[in-house]
Amino acid sequence: MTSRQTKDLLYEQVARIGKAVSSPKRLELLEILAQGEKTVDMLAAEAGLSIKLASAHLKVLKAARLVETQRDGRFIAYRLSGEDVSALWVNLRTVAEEHLVELKVAMDRIFAAPEKLDAETRRSLMEKARRGDVVVIDVRPSAEYASGHLPFARSMPLDEIRQRIKELPADKDIVAYCRGPFCMMSAEAVALLKAHGYRAQKIADGTPEWQAAGLPLAES
Repeated sequence: MTSRQTKDLLYEQVARIGKAVSSPKRLELLEILAQGEKTVDMLAAEAGLSIKLASAHLKVLKAARLVETQRDGRFIAYRLSGEDVSALWVNLRTVAEEHLVELKVAMDRIFAAPEKLDAETRRSLMEKARRGDVVVIDVRPSAEYASGHLPFARSMPLDEIRQRIKELPADKDIVAYCRGPFCMMSAEAVALLKAHGYRAQKIADGTPEWQAAGLPLAES
């Protein structure tokens, strides 16, 4: 094999990853799986896909070694093959946000921009939550919270907030988060809380962003 053929082979292998993440729906599936393992049925429902199409996308991701499977009784559960795959999604999205004006315009048009945290503000938020100065709520489904959540956050799924709203202190700031900047559950939660007189805001971070920043998650 010539040196040119060797280089071509190496680039071709790396390109397998690029091809696997070239689909918007496959990117969404990676973001969902960054929250914890799920079955095909669950992934199809979350991503608005038929089970057949979701399975086809997952097959591509598995061929690129980005996801792996584990049998759970009669079902097969999918999960990311490593934390670096979650970081890959975060890095791709961050580069897109930085360089694509169209993405920035779309995000501004769809929903108000959540607060973006840096290393200092992440540590500050963690300390405030530890002291009880703010209440951080995770509005994702409870199973995702159990797979890993921000330290000192409490689980309050979006579909439970209306019934559980009195559990939240009215005299403290409420900080909501969900799966990341593209997730709209936290925006809905904040709107509901503000309508009931709470001081509430959302942050851009989800657990993938927290991990990508090198910060630990808590588990139930």
